[in-house]
Amino acid sequence: MDNDQQPAHVQRTSFVRSIKLVAWSLLGIRSRKGYQDDLAKVNPVHVVLVGFVAVLLFVVSLIGLVNWVVAK
Repeated sequence: MDNDQQPAHVQRTSFVRSIKLVAWSLLGIRSRKGYQDDLAKVNPVHVVLVGFVAVLLFVVSLIGLVNWVVAK
């Protein structure tokens, strides 16, 4: 089944799983079985997009934290 033909709830579930997958990956604490289960059920494009946004938010928050600390 093509990704465009999947129902909306399946795509949403895949996107939510992608967010969880990236969050666990950034923390570095994930069981191998859980990781393999998630990889089988997520869309790789979602994982790349969520990963990019997560890293961007992390960098922006670090810049904000540094500016806040230096300003005091």
